[in-house]
Amino acid sequence: MREPRLGDDIDDFCVRCKRIMNHAIVSVVNGEPAKVRCRTCHNDHDFRHEQAPPPKVDLRKQALFNEALKRIDPSATPVAVTVAGVNIDVAELAVDEAGPAPDAEIESDPAPAEAPRLKPRKAAPQAAKPRGRKNAK
Repeated sequence: MREPRLGDDIDDFCVRCKRIMNHAIVSVVNGEPAKVRCRTCHNDHDFRHEQAPPPKVDLRKQALFNEALKRIDPSATPVAVTVAGVNIDVAELAVDEAGPAPDAEIESDPAPAEAPRLKPRKAAPQAAKPRGRKNAK
């Protein structure tokens, strides 16, 4: 197989289209494509070797969900999350990221100040129209 050159077609995961699409090579570094341009949406991005980025899983939400499940049913097993092939036990994260304990006192913020009231805008004065004949001097 020959080295890739600028303008060659290559398949890659497009970050805008969210699919593997045809791309044109925009830059080459050390004989490998560095940047590519999607031929569908014309978006430039780094060459990703046809791999989609890992899913964005909010582990804090999952930890809070597991904590709520424990309160309802203490015998329930916590839900584990798999991110990019790595199994993560969310129960361990719940201790660090769950925030203050439910029994802790939380100071409430003072009531927000009222927004200032704006005065209604007056209409701009209009120029006086001449009265009488149209061509009067």
